[in-house]
Amino acid sequence: MSENQKIRLNKFLSRAGVASRRKADELIKEGRVKVNGQVISEPGLKIDPYSQKVEVDGKPVRVEEPVYYLFYKPSGYLTSLYDPHGRKTIKEFIKHLPVRVFPVGRLDAATEGLLLLTNDGELANRLLHPRYEIKRVYHTTVKGHPSEKLIEQLLKKGVEVEGRRVYPRKIRLLRRGPNSSTYEVVVGEGRKREVRKIFASIGHPVINLKRVAFGPLTLGRLRPGEIRPLSPKELEQLKRAARLEP
Repeated sequence: MSENQKIRLNKFLSRAGVASRRKADELIKEGRVKVNGQVISEPGLKIDPYSQKVEVDGKPVRVEEPVYYLFYKPSGYLTSLYDPHGRKTIKEFIKHLPVRVFPVGRLDAATEGLLLLTNDGELANRLLHPRYEIKRVYHTTVKGHPSEKLIEQLLKKGVEVEGRRVYPRKIRLLRRGPNSSTYEVVVGEGRKREVRKIFASIGHPVINLKRVAFGPLTLGRLRPGEIRPLSPKELEQLKRAARLEP
């Protein structure tokens, strides 16, 4: 067994998408993780995932090479792989991929745009953690023409979302229509319906919402429903944003 192949057990579980590293520590301490049939209680134990059998609650955790895809989610689809009510989900776009992947974060059904798909649990957890402040950039069309004073109010006072006050980093007017306005909005967290609640709070509800960037990743020329692998440069930039070594 090569020393270079070894990895801490909690880190392996995180990379495998089982849980965040903190949650993996809890699973191990609760006696729910076995290595080669033996219950392990030490999160920092180093294992060789290619030669040792790891189980969580009796189910094997297998090693898969990490993959990373950029996906343009169309409007009208849930960011989920299953819906008990039979609504359309993104599963129909990703079921042909060679390995199981999951979306990093969510876009509500009515929102379109950029989603990262991966099986790298450790990277996903970092990208979603508020500590790393991974920016999200949206283009949103809202009803009416908000005044500059209202926009300044949003930037200075923020709005309460899920029990916490959030502050948009930037709101920039892109264009005005006869009955609507389109803005570029930059936020640092991906809270549920955050951009919609920001504009609803000033009486200008969102008509259309598209995420055009997530950290260093941008939609570019991708069209709704299309998926492509990340380039090596994009992956390097993404890992640097999450403060992981490329």
